[in-house]
Amino acid sequence: MASRSFKIALAVVLGSLLIIGLVAGLMVHRALAYPEAMHGGAGKEVELEIRSGMSFPAIASLLADKGLVDKPTWFRLYAMWEGDTTNVKTGKYVIKDNLAPKQVLAMLVAGVKEVATKVTLPEGKNMLEFFDLLAAGKVAKAAELEALARDRQFLGRHGITGDTIEGYLFPDTYEFRVNEKPAVVLQRLITRHQEVWNELLAKHPREVAKLKEKLGWTDRDLLTMASIVEKEAVDPAERPRIAQVFINRLSSASFTPKRLETDPTIRYGCMVPVQKSPPCKQWDKHDRLHRAQLDDKANPYNTYQHDGLPPGPIANPGRGSIEATLAPDGSEFFYFVAKDARNHAFSRTLDEHKRNVEKYMK
Repeated sequence: MASRSFKIALAVVLGSLLIIGLVAGLMVHRALAYPEAMHGGAGKEVELEIRSGMSFPAIASLLADKGLVDKPTWFRLYAMWEGDTTNVKTGKYVIKDNLAPKQVLAMLVAGVKEVATKVTLPEGKNMLEFFDLLAAGKVAKAAELEALARDRQFLGRHGITGDTIEGYLFPDTYEFRVNEKPAVVLQRLITRHQEVWNELLAKHPREVAKLKEKLGWTDRDLLTMASIVEKEAVDPAERPRIAQVFINRLSSASFTPKRLETDPTIRYGCMVPVQKSPPCKQWDKHDRLHRAQLDDKANPYNTYQHDGLPPGPIANPGRGSIEATLAPDGSEFFYFVAKDARNHAFSRTLDEHKRNVEKYMK
């Protein structure tokens, strides 16, 4: 009887060991096959971002939540076996939901391939026009760029005293990453402006000192004038003379009232500031200016109604207009009128100017 009981117990033990062995073998087989097993997805592309500082367990959980892997613990053990838990690159990924864990891990270790794009920002455009061009190039969203361009803290960190970043974005051709951070984009443009600005100040120290003493101007005032020159001049050769005309108007005792009387400032005041006057709200930016806009005293950028410079730059000037403002040509003209699409007729007296208007405006 005892011998029979022993045989039964032995058979049970052996059977249990066999079952355990089979189960263990099956688990080992499944674990070994896991990295190569295709995930049961539909081939849908899923977006996710691996941020700096994320632990690998958090990454595995994110992949599971996004439906890209099952068994996140197995995925973590597989990555540990490969020695890749610390090799995952940060970035924004697009991964199909039917890949094998081995493929998913390989993508995370390889990292996101950066896509670059070139964008040309022309001279004389305002910041909103720049932001539209950057958005069209998929560099950053226009609304996000504008929000930062009006952010007082951001402006303060870069020494900009105005309400916006206008004038401090240097026009040039840039190469950016697609979907770059707005702060990185604006910082790049500001840095380039500062490089050119400092270079030109160092090139014309006496002229700049003379202008500042004569007019009581700051660097920002000089930049504001440069932006107006940029909008008025078509022929680069005329920039120093146009700058001198405006400087003469503001500095000569014989010229009153001391108004610049230039259309681009009005247009800017109707397009870019958040708060706009009623006549500006009625105006279509594709239309010419009407009497309502010319007589609009509520527009602080209306240089027909307000003496001196407008509140700030009205565009982003390039090197030529900045240098023309820092070193104007010293002429004694007070007026100019367009002769054609490129050049102007300059005059010293109002009577001479009226004759030129009569001659060329026909």
